[in-house]
Amino acid sequence: MENQTLSVVKAFVAAVQQVDLEKLGALLHPEITWQQPGNNRFSGTKSSAGEVFQMVGGMFEVSANTMTLADVKSITVHGDQAAVLLNWKASRPGATLDTDNVDVYTVKDGQIVAAKIYAADLAHEDQFWGN
Repeated sequence: MENQTLSVVKAFVAAVQQVDLEKLGALLHPEITWQQPGNNRFSGTKSSAGEVFQMVGGMFEVSANTMTLADVKSITVHGDQAAVLLNWKASRPGATLDTDNVDVYTVKDGQIVAAKIYAADLAHEDQFWGN
């Protein structure tokens, strides 16, 4: 189980870095539950891959397509879950984002079925993304 979890999550973060939408679509379960922290326009629970793609598209729009997964610092696995320490960067007029997140992914049958995102600095993210 842990080998599959690690394999799926490694493929997912690589696809995020490469902005490979086809691969991302294959790795996210259509009915994924994605919990995005904070109190900004993108916060809250998303209940489908379509809602996750809509959220990420909005993030690219707000950041003028500058949002990047700058670093994958670690991936640790326990059973069907993986905790991934990531660094995100983005900019927009008047603001920059440089933040670490811990994403916890749950993998079943070769797809990510749940994601819970933890932000190192929620106030910074809320300020950057706005309402």
